[in-house]
Amino acid sequence: MQRRFILKLAAALGAATLFAATAAHADDTIKVGVTGGPHAQIMDVVKSVAAKNGLTIKIVEFSDYVQPNAALASGDLDANSYQHDPYLQAQVKDRGYKLIRIADTVTYPMGIYSKKIKSLAELQPGAKIAVPNDPTNGGRALLLLQKQGLLKLRADAGLKATPLDIVGNPKKLKIVELDAAQIPRSLGDVDAAAINTNFAMEAGLKPKQDAIAIEDPKGPYVNIIAIREADRNKPWVAKLVAAYHSPEVKQFIDNKFGGSVITAW
Repeated sequence: MQRRFILKLAAALGAATLFAATAAHADDTIKVGVTGGPHAQIMDVVKSVAAKNGLTIKIVEFSDYVQPNAALASGDLDANSYQHDPYLQAQVKDRGYKLIRIADTVTYPMGIYSKKIKSLAELQPGAKIAVPNDPTNGGRALLLLQKQGLLKLRADAGLKATPLDIVGNPKKLKIVELDAAQIPRSLGDVDAAAINTNFAMEAGLKPKQDAIAIEDPKGPYVNIIAIREADRNKPWVAKLVAAYHSPEVKQFIDNKFGGSVITAW
């Protein structure tokens, strides 16, 4: 009787231990969404660093800006690393996502590129300029064009300026709004285009060499890691941030991108 009881107790304890180990393993495995190009390349290094601290990262790559936040909000991802904070805040406001910023990552200065001209001074009246069609990156592009003296925006337009906020356009430039990921492929169809650095580099463009104008890297568009608000105190969050902010990742970014991608921590 006593022997059977001890055997049952041992079996129960063994099952409990196995369950606890499985749960602990599950807690130490996360899915992180990124967009292709530098974000994916950097996260691959983060993954290697995190593994040394017991955190397994599964990288999920996306080709647009909308799906990574939708996937995070629905629970298909645990975190994402691809966007700047103004974009996240716009998504939170417009879609009701309960997502928060937990760390700064890198800055990708937006550039203006062209296959037809070598400088913005060569733009002819009525020239077509492509800009991203999402509110924050579109506004970012218009602010860059304004800084180059090509447009004037309403004083209260802010970071989410749209073509409707243009109050001065001496060359009568035609603003063409396109999906950010599609703009590099449409570069030959317009006179110039404002392209996010990650998509520019993915298309083989080198911001420091190929951009005919480039954004100040010290602006408000620092990229971030985002998670669900409910997960803010989970142990893997600190591990993820520590891995991203490690010397190994900083060295990789500095060596790999040569100043086109700048660390922001």
